[in-house]
Amino acid sequence: MYQTDNYSKKIMIVDDNQSNLKLVEKVLRRSNYKDLVLIDDPREVVDTYRANRPELILLDINMPYLNGFEVLKRLNALNDDLLPPVVILTAQNSQDTLFQALELGARDYISKPFDTNELLMRVKNLLDAQLAHHFLHDQKALLEQLVQERTKELEDTRLQVVQRLGKAAEYRDEETGNHILRMSHSCALLAEALGWNEKDCKLILNASPMHDIGKIGIPDHILLKPGRFEPDEWEIMKTHAQIGAQLLDGDDSELLVMAREIALTHHEKWDGSGYPNGTRGEEIPEAGRIAALADVFDALTSERPYKKAWPIEQAIEFIQTNKGSHFEPRVVETFLNILPGILEIRSRFSD
Repeated sequence: MYQTDNYSKKIMIVDDNQSNLKLVEKVLRRSNYKDLVLIDDPREVVDTYRANRPELILLDINMPYLNGFEVLKRLNALNDDLLPPVVILTAQNSQDTLFQALELGARDYISKPFDTNELLMRVKNLLDAQLAHHFLHDQKALLEQLVQERTKELEDTRLQVVQRLGKAAEYRDEETGNHILRMSHSCALLAEALGWNEKDCKLILNASPMHDIGKIGIPDHILLKPGRFEPDEWEIMKTHAQIGAQLLDGDDSELLVMAREIALTHHEKWDGSGYPNGTRGEEIPEAGRIAALADVFDALTSERPYKKAWPIEQAIEFIQTNKGSHFEPRVVETFLNILPGILEIRSRFSD
């Protein structure tokens, strides 16, 4: 907690003249200011400031080595949010000197010889102002912390909703097993290999399990059918992409925006022959292009009631054959480069 007793605050006095230093020190101590730091060499100001963190600086202008303006510049270069107010205490009282000091950030200006009462009142006022500055800074930091905490709570809640929706889709679709785990981890690995940053890789890891959430809206007699679909059944089955997008619509969080993109576009094809909208090429979001390949590879290499699991080599041949038609060529090439990692994920989350 920042102390409100001004008399205990640290004050730095900078003047090359020892007599002036002693005079200012005497005036302040008589008024019960106890913690004073005296500097007669302006080259020591910055290091002393860092070590002592004063709440007010009384600064002379005309000094050897560095004048007061140079000292102000060096203090400003620290970019300290809590840099204390600086009072120029000098015998130079020209307007140019005043304007230059104020332009460089000085908060007040007192001419020598100074009136004792004037000096004490300005010291008190500026220490009060610094107290208010500390209070506002602390409040801002507290508010930022609260915002971060609430934002994290909201993000965690959204993630839990998405994960629970994914579980709901699993319960409807008996074929799912560990498919969504393999698919989502493969998406993240593929995204990383394509140059995505860590944050976005985590995003696709958590968003891609929603790719088939729309199956919640597909009737059981179609969703759970063990054999191939009739043409009319297939048309109904394909609506799961739009249903999923609708379920995930209406939230602008990055997580749900990407989840919606993937749900809607993971059955689109690079050449435009996919569904539901026949989107082609780079018009398909990259997350959808990644999910399309990860989804198909795992579906091909997993056993279903209506088919045996394909051998890895056959699934790879299918992907290579469909490079440029079903799948984006760059995504296919990257997938093949990281195939050992994909197979490790497959082994880790085997059914």
